[in-house]
Amino acid sequence: MSSNDELILVGKFGAVYGINGWLKVNSYTDFPEGIFDYTPWVVSVQGRQQQMQVTSWKRHSNGLIAKLDGIADRDQAQRLVNADIAVPSSVLPALGEGDYYWKDLMGLAVVNEAGYHLGEVSDMMETGSNDVLVVKANRTDAFGKKERLLPFLTNTVIKDINLTERRIVVDWDPAF
Repeated sequence: MSSNDELILVGKFGAVYGINGWLKVNSYTDFPEGIFDYTPWVVSVQGRQQQMQVTSWKRHSNGLIAKLDGIADRDQAQRLVNADIAVPSSVLPALGEGDYYWKDLMGLAVVNEAGYHLGEVSDMMETGSNDVLVVKANRTDAFGKKERLLPFLTNTVIKDINLTERRIVVDWDPAF
């Protein structure tokens, strides 16, 4: 992991499972088991980040549990309860043309095809049918809007994404 690597949040530890140091894992990846494809995990323990390796994992009931290198008992595992699990951005797979990680879209300016500045991407939401951009303006605009939710529909709403210029062009009426 290089010192320039951005950390990407991929999950969080839940409760301790059993007496041998296993922990429940809440995965934020598209496919829950996908969290185990990324190593090392960077975990913040008592305000200090440390790299940890998963030695074993398995499905349990409707969730996941994991055993970490160096965590041998329930007391050691207890210190990790509710700790975030992050990975260096360099371990994420390269994406194809037209695919983006949410992290790459954060902070991009959003303008409509007429050049009206709608705001910046402040968040993303996953819905059942498509992702949604949360676009916030610094202040209420002429249409009384400070926040807009735009469906991430390429070629329909999303017309162009330019990471170099940090801009997304959309087909969106500013009054909506």
